[in-house]
Amino acid sequence: MKVFSVHKATLLIFFLVAMMIIISGCSAMETLSSLKARFQSDTDPVDQPAELPPEITIPEIPETNLVGETREITLYFADSLGQSLVAEQRLIPKTISIARATVNELIAGPHPETGLLPTIPYGTVLQDINVKDDGLIIVDFSRELRDHHLGGDLAEALTVYSIVNTLTQFPTVERVRFLIDGQPVDTLAGSIDLSRDIYPDTALVSGEGYRP
Repeated sequence: MKVFSVHKATLLIFFLVAMMIIISGCSAMETLSSLKARFQSDTDPVDQPAELPPEITIPEIPETNLVGETREITLYFADSLGQSLVAEQRLIPKTISIARATVNELIAGPHPETGLLPTIPYGTVLQDINVKDDGLIIVDFSRELRDHHLGGDLAEALTVYSIVNTLTQFPTVERVRFLIDGQPVDTLAGSIDLSRDIYPDTALVSGEGYRP
């Protein structure tokens, strides 16, 4: 009986030790599984929400041309003999900067069907234009207006008054001041004093004008 009890106690101890080893192994496996799951959740890019780029706001650029609308303007060019000014009626897109658009049309020259001649030398560029509240408009041309001018009293008068008469068609403009490359100019060809403001003069205007 004593031998049997010792044997039974030995088996019981062995059983308890085995159970402890099994329990410890299961706990270790659970710990490893938990760590593996946490590692995957931290490193898996699929689970990470994609970072969106910051929203870019593009400023709206106001349009100067009013789509579909037009306005009729009057441009003054030289007649076919270069002796007088003749009006040409022209439709252009309606724009906020109507004075600038009108001068650029004058620089572009007359419509071919009119038979009229340009009054502004080739290569001239309108660099700036500024309308004041008191009826003054300041126009700044590139140096080609003076340097490429043909010269002569009549030719100079046709150039100056084609610009002045064209701009003073607008009710807010009474007189014109000329600049060349941003600087005051005395004259284009020696006969007209441009150091003062120039008022319109219809003495050179002839004919009924053209409407191409």
